[in-house]
Amino acid sequence: MNLGDSKMDEGMLRAAVPGGVWAAIDVVASTGSTNADLLARAVAAPDSPEGQVLVAEEQTAGRGRLGRTWTSAPGASLTFSVLLRPASVPPDRRGWLSLLAGVAVASAVRSVTGGVAGDVGVDAMLKWPNDVMVGDRKLAGILIEQSPDGSAVVIGTGLNVATPAGALPVSPAGLPATSLLLEGAAVSRETLLLAILGQLADWYLAFRADPDPVRTGLLAGYRRLCGTLGQTVRVELPVGRVVTGVATDIDPDGRLLIVANPGDPPTAVSAGDVVHVRSRA
Repeated sequence: MNLGDSKMDEGMLRAAVPGGVWAAIDVVASTGSTNADLLARAVAAPDSPEGQVLVAEEQTAGRGRLGRTWTSAPGASLTFSVLLRPASVPPDRRGWLSLLAGVAVASAVRSVTGGVAGDVGVDAMLKWPNDVMVGDRKLAGILIEQSPDGSAVVIGTGLNVATPAGALPVSPAGLPATSLLLEGAAVSRETLLLAILGQLADWYLAFRADPDPVRTGLLAGYRRLCGTLGQTVRVELPVGRVVTGVATDIDPDGRLLIVANPGDPPTAVSAGDVVHVRSRA
């Protein structure tokens, strides 16, 4: 079992990867950014199939949401990207792929760290839109990017698996970080990756066939895992405006609905940096 002390078993991953969408898995020792590498592949070979998975033992120039940088120590994290070609998903629904990825990662973490009876292990939840949290601590981040021609979408994930406290990345947003190791879960990176790919495939294939988050159950699934709901939040919008209030719901467009005062109409937020101020009593 690989807990961060050796290279991931590429042969085992290729043999065990769930079917349906995944066409190839490559594991490299080091790269700048797995997202950048797969986007470059998509541009260089626009007819290449979807379902490519690129895993890096180390990322030296990873990117996060809102232009933030992210690096990973060799062997301690699970850092990978997948290339998808969601031609059947309209542009106005593609934002849901980011939330879909969050649901897949959080669900996989809860599943593989749980007991044989299906008990929840590490209580992974989502901070809107797709930060994977354990309590107030960030376990994983997700970045989705699109190729210039819009034909390909790349979803990148960085998850702290066996990272000790002294080596955890510092969040530019001020969030404390954690790892599965620190949360008391000993899980191999191969097991975790296969579980995430299984969840991703299930949700993606359903959404690709019917890009409606209500009919596919994606909206309901996201709501169940969204720890932002019910919280008093402060949202820093890209334009510099700040919205504060209680996060009451997620709408069918994936937007966070915030009510400033009881009885006020909700403000719908489609992008921004969310800070959980306190839970609603």
